[in-house]
Amino acid sequence: MKYSVNSVWENKDKYDVVVIGAGHAGCEAALACARLGHRTIVFTVSVDSVALMPCNPNIGGSSKGHLVREIDALGGEMGKVIDRTFIQSKMLNRSKGPAVHSLRAQADKALYSRTMRQVLENEKNLEVKQTEVVKILVEDHRIIGVQTLSGAIYHCQAVILCTGTYLRARCIYGDVSTYTGPNGLQAANYLTESLKELGISMYRFKTGTPARIDKNTVDFSRMEEQFGDERVVPFSFSTNPEDVQIDQVSCWLTYTNKETHDIIKKNLDRSPLFSGMIEGTGPRYCPSIEDKVVKFADKERHQVFIEPEGLETNEMYIGGMSSSLPEDVQYEMYRTVPGLENVRIVRNAYAIEYDCIDARQLKASLEFKNIEGLFSGGQFNGSSGYEEAAAQGLIAGINASRKINNLPPIILDRSEAYIGVLIDDLVTKESHEPYRMMTSRAEYRLLLRQDNADIRLTEKGYKIGLISKERYDKLKLKQRLIESEIKRLEHVTVGNNDNVQELLRKCGSTPLLSGSTIMDLIKRPELSYGLLKDIDVERPEFPVEIEEEVIEQINIEIKYDGYIKRQRKQVEHFKKLENKKIPDDINYEDIKSLRIEAMQKLKEYQPISIGQASRISGVSPADISVLLVYLEEVSRK
Repeated sequence: MKYSVNSVWENKDKYDVVVIGAGHAGCEAALACARLGHRTIVFTVSVDSVALMPCNPNIGGSSKGHLVREIDALGGEMGKVIDRTFIQSKMLNRSKGPAVHSLRAQADKALYSRTMRQVLENEKNLEVKQTEVVKILVEDHRIIGVQTLSGAIYHCQAVILCTGTYLRARCIYGDVSTYTGPNGLQAANYLTESLKELGISMYRFKTGTPARIDKNTVDFSRMEEQFGDERVVPFSFSTNPEDVQIDQVSCWLTYTNKETHDIIKKNLDRSPLFSGMIEGTGPRYCPSIEDKVVKFADKERHQVFIEPEGLETNEMYIGGMSSSLPEDVQYEMYRTVPGLENVRIVRNAYAIEYDCIDARQLKASLEFKNIEGLFSGGQFNGSSGYEEAAAQGLIAGINASRKINNLPPIILDRSEAYIGVLIDDLVTKESHEPYRMMTSRAEYRLLLRQDNADIRLTEKGYKIGLISKERYDKLKLKQRLIESEIKRLEHVTVGNNDNVQELLRKCGSTPLLSGSTIMDLIKRPELSYGLLKDIDVERPEFPVEIEEEVIEQINIEIKYDGYIKRQRKQVEHFKKLENKKIPDDINYEDIKSLRIEAMQKLKEYQPISIGQASRISGVSPADISVLLVYLEEVSRK
């Protein structure tokens, strides 16, 4: 859609950074820039959509909880806000190893949005403005500003695109199609054309959401109640654990059945997903209920989670049943689910199409390769999810700030953070569907646990300037406590006396035949640091007061010592390839033994290291060997 305006005028206020969009990516990007000392303005089509949760009412989840913890460790805001606004919290995958433990919290959606908006409004270098940006202004391949719907021009040194699902958005259910953003909010209809004029390649993606229903029409007696954790673990490392021990609300579990599936199958011809009405590609790992019924035809039922949207509303979310079927079919299928027989719909389920980019046009810093000072983050980069968006927004904001200050970008690699995995996948791998973070994507996930995100990343956050000295000093103290206690436990021994044998018996552990160190006992699956604190020892006693988060690290480091050491060796090999940088001025056409496909892919992606080059589809191990030989020859000249 073309945009024209009769009068263009120049806003006299001077800004360093313009952020377009105030969703989860835009909030983190804007806060990072402002906190790093740059005058920042964030534009949104509606101030009521700041940090909006247009889909599921929760933060975190499998692998996504890792991202939120990492955002917090670097100095981002998402973890702090969800700690202030959650209504239920649960650590997922507790029965499995610590690598896949992930925190997930149900949010009070309206309160989360209001709280984040207040954080933005109270940030001294940050301004929030409701209007639509329609044009990106560029001179000599460098950002100079933006133009808004009113014709106003805002000059700046960097622009961060965080448009989410709003660009030329279209919401669809049945034969109803409306050109609006999520939740009926205004779409952004003009910016796409400006981006295309700058040579930016665009995709058309799709996502969807289930209906919202009236709590008063739900029969909870026919469902399984789902409780939060008895002891809540906060998302933010700076949150006092005692502050999040609240009375939690319940969620509920029910299931679809054969009748549900039959109704869906009977009406597939009326589904925009199957009729061809929807053009965009949807997320494989978050399918609609129509998709599930067709692709998993052998399954007799699917889980359905009924989740509250907040404390001051009766709206509830039907997790697991997103759809774009017509309204009458939605009523028919939802009412076959146990507990929903008399349900009333408050908001219909719908699919939403939107414009986004091929993220291979970005550097690992999230700056566009062909336009200096133009950065991008969030669902606009072809990802899905609030957490993925916030993580990208934070990195884009940090690197926009560093660009202005002539500092090198912050690039997290795959061995340092889930954020590193996320961004590396986006900028090096071709994707024709919305990207979703999963623990299986992280090669070094035993090292990249959600519990040690602060140990991995807070020092970086401090050096960047987003973590306070007080918080950094607290981290260093924690690290010293962990290291000193582990070292002490190597030498604390216990004999096979009656007290020891009785404790081992109670814990279902094999009795001792001779003396043992506490460290060796902790390595047993059924034992832990906490259980062994009561053993009478001949050496100095256990510390009287030691925080739970320190004990957790001690247990994990001791129990998984062998696996952790093995993975650290793998990281050493990985780092060698990551640290082998590729010169910016390299001409791949000069490398005679390189295959044509590899040469084309390397020219397109412009990888910054051998490691990144090795992950590009179409570049083989043989091509990497040729490239290494060439770089070695060049270095000798």
